[in-house]
Amino acid sequence: MAAQITGPEAQNSSSSSLPLNGRVAIVTGSSRGIGRAIATQLHSLGAKLVINYASSNSTQADQLASELNNCENTQSKAIAVRADVSDPEQVKHLFDRAEQEFETQAHIVVNCAGILNPKLPTLAETSVEDWDKTFSVNARGAFLVSREAARRLRRGGGGRIITISTSLVRALKPGYGAYAASKAAAETMTKILAKELKGSGITVNCVAPGPVATELFFAGKSEEAVKKIAEACPLNRLGEPKDVAQVVGFLAGDAGEWVNGQVIRVNGGYVI
Repeated sequence: MAAQITGPEAQNSSSSSLPLNGRVAIVTGSSRGIGRAIATQLHSLGAKLVINYASSNSTQADQLASELNNCENTQSKAIAVRADVSDPEQVKHLFDRAEQEFETQAHIVVNCAGILNPKLPTLAETSVEDWDKTFSVNARGAFLVSREAARRLRRGGGGRIITISTSLVRALKPGYGAYAASKAAAETMTKILAKELKGSGITVNCVAPGPVATELFFAGKSEEAVKKIAEACPLNRLGEPKDVAQVVGFLAGDAGEWVNGQVIRVNGGYVI
């Protein structure tokens, strides 16, 4: 009868069998919402994790890092790093910290940082300042992070760049002009970058959620408005952050290698 492995040896054996074991993932905007769920998912698959946040308050990011570092089913470490994705020097610092901490190039980068004006102004009511702020994070930020990833991700297989877009690019709902336009720019960059990285072993994809129950989604919406949006989905509910995170987890692993240059709309049929 084979001896049963217990204790630290069993834990190490379990960790080594995880699909992302030994790989380093950077997730921008991951202290809350969809980004938090993605960070948690990748960590559960064995990835060493860089949790990025932008605000001066690091509480949520530090709390998530602490929770993940105390998780029993993986030995992978998580750290929190502050960086504004619209600033090229701070984006460079984000990658520098990942390489310094884990002593290797990153393998996976998820662009999840994003902003939305909760007032949902029409284009006629959108100020230049609001337009520029939206594009600064959603489009410029996606560009800067993707550019740094294209330069610095590990080559030869397992490299992944995944950008979170939105199904609103297809839905074209009033009030989302600046937001949808900024995400459409990110989708276009993704498709082009996938071709430009030919031969690198790095895949580049977008995941475009529909309505997801997050702080960003609920902001500025009445209970009645939320109910109508949920009822408009064939599955008769809002998405949950984990619905998106599980798709990202698939794309980040070896099983997702043949998916490249695609926009995957994860919305329960809300937008087809």
